[in-house]
Amino acid sequence: MMKTFIFLLLFLMSCSKFESQNSDKYAYLPASRISELKNFIKGKNYNQDLAVFINFKIPSGKYRYFVYDLKNDKILQKAIVAHGDGSVVKNSSSLQFSNVDGSHQSSLGKYEIRESYNGKFGKAYRLNGLDKTNSNARARAIVLHSYYCIPDKESAAPACLSFGCPMLSKNAFNETSKFIDRSEKTIILYTFY
Repeated sequence: MMKTFIFLLLFLMSCSKFESQNSDKYAYLPASRISELKNFIKGKNYNQDLAVFINFKIPSGKYRYFVYDLKNDKILQKAIVAHGDGSVVKNSSSLQFSNVDGSHQSSLGKYEIRESYNGKFGKAYRLNGLDKTNSNARARAIVLHSYYCIPDKESAAPACLSFGCPMLSKNAFNETSKFIDRSEKTIILYTFY
């Protein structure tokens, strides 16, 4: 009887360990957000295999930018990404978001990652907002670019702030560029909170 109890206890412990390791990939990305994006792009002229997610619930010094393989359900790239300085709520860890020009806030929603260009930050990608929460992205010049103050590695310290653009480190941006530039179809970037 005791042997059976110990065996059962060990079995349950190993199952819960496996479950927590397996669900780790979704700690960053809720399955509901992945499913929502898959449904959004289905049948549309977007890349069906790849998407980019930004989970603004995660602190800015931690990995919260993810290039995701939709076909095999796995994260291909993790990176630090900035949010807008206007999104900071004083004396709080929560963030606020806006679609208003001059707010310097990040905007939530789905974006098309469009053409690249060379500007004051070097290579950057224009973003087309697809939701009412980010429809002014072009007018606000919200683009995906790199900036020197964004670190490559996670830390307890917050990342530097942008004027509303998702900014990556140079190394992370270069890695992302390979995915974007190889894609024959437009990739969707989905920011959520």
